[in-house]
Amino acid sequence: MSFESPINRLIVVSNRLPFVLRQGADGQWQAKPGSGGLISALVPTLGNRGGVWVGWPGVIDGNAHEMESALTELTKGTGYILRPVILSGEEQHGFYYGFSNEIIWPLFHDLVSRCNFDPGYWAIYQQVNRKFAKTTAELAVTGDFIWVQDYQLIDMAREMRQLGHRQKIGFFLHIPFPPLDIFLKLPWRFEILEGLLQYDLIGFQALRDRRNFIQCVRTLLRHVRIEGKGQVLTMHARDRDIDHFGDKKTGPEREIRIGTFPIGIDFKSLSQRAQTSEVEKLADQYRKDLYGRKMVLGMDRLDYTKGIPSKIKAFANALRRYPEMMEKVTLIQNVVLSRSDIPEYQELKLEIERLVGEINGEFTTSGWVPIHYICDDLSPDEIVAYYRTADIALVTPLKDGMNLVSKEYCAAHNANDGVLILSEFAGAAAQLKNGALLVNPYDIEGVADRIYEAFNMSEAEQAKRMRRLRGKISNRDIFWWTDSFLRTVIAKDLSHFPVIDDYIPRVDLA
Repeated sequence: MSFESPINRLIVVSNRLPFVLRQGADGQWQAKPGSGGLISALVPTLGNRGGVWVGWPGVIDGNAHEMESALTELTKGTGYILRPVILSGEEQHGFYYGFSNEIIWPLFHDLVSRCNFDPGYWAIYQQVNRKFAKTTAELAVTGDFIWVQDYQLIDMAREMRQLGHRQKIGFFLHIPFPPLDIFLKLPWRFEILEGLLQYDLIGFQALRDRRNFIQCVRTLLRHVRIEGKGQVLTMHARDRDIDHFGDKKTGPEREIRIGTFPIGIDFKSLSQRAQTSEVEKLADQYRKDLYGRKMVLGMDRLDYTKGIPSKIKAFANALRRYPEMMEKVTLIQNVVLSRSDIPEYQELKLEIERLVGEINGEFTTSGWVPIHYICDDLSPDEIVAYYRTADIALVTPLKDGMNLVSKEYCAAHNANDGVLILSEFAGAAAQLKNGALLVNPYDIEGVADRIYEAFNMSEAEQAKRMRRLRGKISNRDIFWWTDSFLRTVIAKDLSHFPVIDDYIPRVDLA
């Protein structure tokens, strides 16, 4: 670790391992690297620090011993080891597709109408959290710090405590935490809050998320008091049986720290990759394919929170209202398939493809197609080459915990060129507000206006903004994020933690 610490090892626990296992026809296990912000954030961290990663390997009802052997071989020389948690088909359905992604995911993104509050999901969610807790308990020794990641495992600390473990456990939420009026709709609202209070440190992406959490705790849990100011606050609570509005206390008072830790990227590594000959060759080809036109880049996972249809509509609106952009700009929209076996996501994919077809049908001229739609997993070099080539990055989620694409785009622009258009409702807006062009993703014309502004932005203005963005992102990279979280766990004095960036969307009042 980069600072003197009493922590022995770091044990990361997440829904998925950073590799997905598949058994070949010959019976041998094959591994494919996983994707997503959590993996891109934590693989460099564990490689740098060493430790253990606990998670589901992507296999239903597999042989744990055989998998462990394959995973051990896979991580030789990496500095960390992997431990699988095996789930049945029923558990995977009720835990992941059910409670996690039909309840918590839409609710925490303020999309209550998409929630399915099936009462059977909660029991399976607890059951799977118990499995993760047992696997972790078998590994953990005195001095280890257990760092649980994201909304799928909110209840894991409570399960660890019931197994008798009293070592420090931290939790980091990668998605937003909803405001009180949204959170109240959750049938298991008290259980979720009480489960979170079993952690020693709860981390959020942005101050808005911490504010929402504190409001929920203050309203629903009378036995908790909160004190402090700055990046880290302290809660004081007593372990007790869940007695919704009662005052029954069953244990000594515990301290729970709550803080804001905006997740970063491996800035140095990505910046260096952008300068490699492999990426340069790909970027040259992408530039030739554009025939001198400017590139607007969308890089999103297939998910209704990403606002992809609205983004495409905004681009079309810009072409209609600013005809001087015709034949001078191309939108490259990459969509990475996610949960593609769920009907709702299949419908979203069809909607995106229909919109792309309609808009290309309306605007295409000889030698120019306005939108190039790529529905595929790109290689790391291809992704960075697109970042490097793009004149404008269009990152417009309806709501996001952080959004690492925005940071990765800036890290790839070593020449301090390019323009970032960023949703006000992305967690990264708080950090990047002074360099990005912020937009309301629901405002189609407003986003179109920003695209036009970025299209016409001078090189000097681009350089000024990009320097600000890259400075902020490089100073608070993935290693800063990890150190900041772990320092908060062991710190005796919290007064030196500063107030971090905040952003509240502007409201124009008549």
